Amino acid sequence: MRQSFDVKGGPHIGATNLALLRGEMSRQNLDGFYVPHDDEYQNEYLPEANERLAWCTGFTGSFGSALIFQDQAILFVDGRYTLQGADQTDPDLFSCVATPDPGPFGWLAQQQMQGQRIGFDPKLVSPNDASRLKLAANKAGAAIVEVTDSPLDKVWVDRPAQPNAKIHPHPIHLAGESSTAKISKLTAQMREERVDALIVTSPASLAWLFNIRGGDVACSPLPLGRAILSADGSADLFINLDKKTDSLAEHLGPDIKLKPELALDAALDALSGKTVSLDPGQASSWFFSKLDQCGASIKRQDDPVALPRACKNAAELSGTVTAHKRDAIALCRFLHWLATTGQSGKITEIDAAMQLETYRDQLPGLKDLSFETISGAGPNGALPHYRVSSASNLPLATGSLYLVDSGGQYLDGTTDVTRTVAIGTPSDEMKRHYTLVLKGHIALDAVRFPAGTTGTQLDILARFALWQAGLDYDHGTGHGVGVYLGVHEGPHRIAKAPNNIALEAGMIVSNEPGFYKEGAYGIRIENLQYVTPAEEIEGGDRPMLGFECLTFAPLCRELIVIDLLSQAERDWVDDYHQRVLAEVGPKLDEAACEAWLVAACAPL
Repeated sequence: MRQSFDVKGGPHIGATNLALLRGEMSRQNLDGFYVPHDDEYQNEYLPEANERLAWCTGFTGSFGSALIFQDQAILFVDGRYTLQGADQTDPDLFSCVATPDPGPFGWLAQQQMQGQRIGFDPKLVSPNDASRLKLAANKAGAAIVEVTDSPLDKVWVDRPAQPNAKIHPHPIHLAGESSTAKISKLTAQMREERVDALIVTSPASLAWLFNIRGGDVACSPLPLGRAILSADGSADLFINLDKKTDSLAEHLGPDIKLKPELALDAALDALSGKTVSLDPGQASSWFFSKLDQCGASIKRQDDPVALPRACKNAAELSGTVTAHKRDAIALCRFLHWLATTGQSGKITEIDAAMQLETYRDQLPGLKDLSFETISGAGPNGALPHYRVSSASNLPLATGSLYLVDSGGQYLDGTTDVTRTVAIGTPSDEMKRHYTLVLKGHIALDAVRFPAGTTGTQLDILARFALWQAGLDYDHGTGHGVGVYLGVHEGPHRIAKAPNNIALEAGMIVSNEPGFYKEGAYGIRIENLQYVTPAEEIEGGDRPMLGFECLTFAPLCRELIVIDLLSQAERDWVDDYHQRVLAEVGPKLDEAACEAWLVAACAPL
């Protein structure tokens, strides 16, 4: 199996580790210490060796932070993790506070901490967050201390080894563009902006720019490393040299030099007097301090690799379409299994997650899951980013809802799909809520919009039906997705939170409105789709963009209240199901599964 169901977090690890950390804080004359979830690479999903927040709190979610003091400890999480954060931490040791109200910096600013010293590791914190932390501490009367010897790292004696996966070239027929061509475009932009060097700190940007893939991060083919790109097109790539493969140097060519990670310090010092591009949202505060000290001129700008990485070329889109069509076979086999075996009341969340993984494992080209499967039965489905463990494992009980969010990493594409399924006979309330979520999903799939439109401007479409019923959900509606890269990718997104990145042709984004009734059930419907020029609209006066759906898996017809759908929405469901049937039906080799799919895709 590719996933483990023994979650290493939880309240049982808090007391011992917290005591060790507080002891070292005292030795370093620190009253408090800030622990973000991010690691040195600002990753969302981390290698075990970098799960610092989980080590000191027990919380294993992908977003959060903590402030540790000698007499109190506070874990800050967002709306996805409010229940999980409280469940995984010891209430005698930690207070769990939901962000963004007030968030770690807002909370700190409201305290009275005159004369206290609060430390943070500058390699783990962006300069923007470092500034906010310092401002908040100043309001509280405390002093912020940059620590060069992290008290947490010092006492984490049983820390796992850093990952050391081999780095391989990513084939040109899948990448669609050579690394040389990508670098040429980027350096032309650098020369135009009079930038001497660009520091690439994002592992995803590193992988895309140099057409390489690794395996240092679970569920993401990322090679951990850094790069310094010069305006003349040459580059130094800083990695653990044990990760080299025989084909890597030949693939990179003579202008790209492989250097050990320890050489990065000296390479930054050598940028003295040069203009250096650095992203304050991706690079840690340490980089900025280092360049300031050596006398470099820093040009703060968004990672210039992120936007071209997000706008997929024809080869990347073709591969993604193929990967999703392949993935659909596993999804439909699994949904058939849920409709039959899964209705017994004896199947557990782990059983279901393992069965779906088994179906994906039978597909060609699968390299990994794209994230740990969210397999939530009944009340666990109300936790948007729930991760099943042997301790939390529930049966798929009759009369409940089951939510499954999963995806695969294929050489040609990355998938992510969520379906909510009735186990037994659903209640009228369940069906109504499911249909309201479906109406939002349809609206966001069918919309046409002019160039320059951002995801923030579209987000209300997915929430409108829920809002009219006095309901909402506390997560974003859509995130970008890579091509055999991260399942969560910027710079675009669809969410309430302001985002100024316009949606452009080739961008892949999820469409995943939901509803969660605490202690009862969760509902989410997620497809991936990509931005494409829309067909000309009669009477229109400008070109429009739209979305093309990538995901093929039937919806749960038992949960749809037909009378709540307009005729256009009914037509959308019928058209979508006919596409699913036409695409997947001929590829199913089990007669019973194919017969089930015909019924599941029957017109409303």
